[in-house]
Amino acid sequence: MRRVVFALLLASTACATVPAAPRLAPEQEMFWAALRAHCGRAYEGRVALSAGSAGDTAMAGKRLVMHVRQCEAAEIRIPFHVGDDRSRTFVVTRTPTGLRLKHDHRHKDGKPDSITWYGGDTRGPGAAHAQSFPADAHTASVNPLFRTNVWTMEIERERFVYDLARVGTNRKFRVEFDLTRAVPAPPPPWGS
Repeated sequence: MRRVVFALLLASTACATVPAAPRLAPEQEMFWAALRAHCGRAYEGRVALSAGSAGDTAMAGKRLVMHVRQCEAAEIRIPFHVGDDRSRTFVVTRTPTGLRLKHDHRHKDGKPDSITWYGGDTRGPGAAHAQSFPADAHTASVNPLFRTNVWTMEIERERFVYDLARVGTNRKFRVEFDLTRAVPAPPPPWGS
């Protein structure tokens, strides 16, 4: 009997130290589950739209690969490789008010880029297949040009979309990834 009581106490103590992931609106739970279903898999993509920024030409002709690399209870990390550049990781987090998207940018040595951890939080339940993330105050402080950015992630049966629109400008960027064919997982992102 003592062993059973000790085992139950140990189990309850272990559970108490691991915080539960915040509950989400049903649409966000479905989005989260759809994204999490791809954990461990990588997919190739292509730039579907690029307007309003010369910087996007850096992706032209390069192999684009997303890798749903890490899936924790409250965080999913998705490195986005552009050719040999492994500096970008999308970080989707469950929060008490919804979902958060942040962009973790690193240098080859693993140190954070000067422009990193920008993004925003959802402002409503969104849809089971799409969530939008308007720029937050931190993002505006990192780069004032980003203050009207809205990032949208879409996940459907056959594709994953990463979309950026800068409200009030012609700045638009969209990458579509083919979810029907997984590719070999790329090397880890810089800084992991």
